[in-house]
Amino acid sequence: MRKLIVHEFVSLDGVIQAPGGKDEDRDGGFEHGGWTIPYWHDDIGATFGELMQGVDAFLLGRRTYVTHAEAFEPMPAGDPFGDLMNAPKKYVVSRTLANPIWRNTEVIRDDVVGSVRALKSQPGGTIMTDGSSQLVHTLLEHDLVDELHLHLYPLALGGGKRLLPANLHTTFALRSAKPYPSGVVGLRYARER
Repeated sequence: MRKLIVHEFVSLDGVIQAPGGKDEDRDGGFEHGGWTIPYWHDDIGATFGELMQGVDAFLLGRRTYVTHAEAFEPMPAGDPFGDLMNAPKKYVVSRTLANPIWRNTEVIRDDVVGSVRALKSQPGGTIMTDGSSQLVHTLLEHDLVDELHLHLYPLALGGGKRLLPANLHTTFALRSAKPYPSGVVGLRYARER
């Protein structure tokens, strides 16, 4: 069985919306886009690179997929981060995406839960999901997430898209915690079944 990891940048109050850019996601009037930037440290990037070892597939919601595709697809071969992000197979959950814009993409249009279960049962490496708040909620609600890799940022945003869906009752065990000089803490949790 393949492992499905959810990787998120999360605020103290559980918000995952628009961590990387001011206008990345303004849904609901969100005005705090790019909130991770003041806390960046190269060790966070190094940890992400380590996490990507063994990842051979991304599972993303449409909006996160488009954001990633627009950023990484144009990167030339030989760019270390571009190569890291462009190499895995991409699965995007969308009923509206007509034409994939990122190499090696398959669109999941229906039966998301069944499709993810089938994907996890196939041979292969780790599947990673990031961003994709609605998809992450569905994955958590159907017990499809094996690990949470969270970068917890030392700020509260007061509102926005949340990591965890309302009324979720589940248990994860802490496997590691790593503080960074900027005040961010990397947390790795494994699902207890």
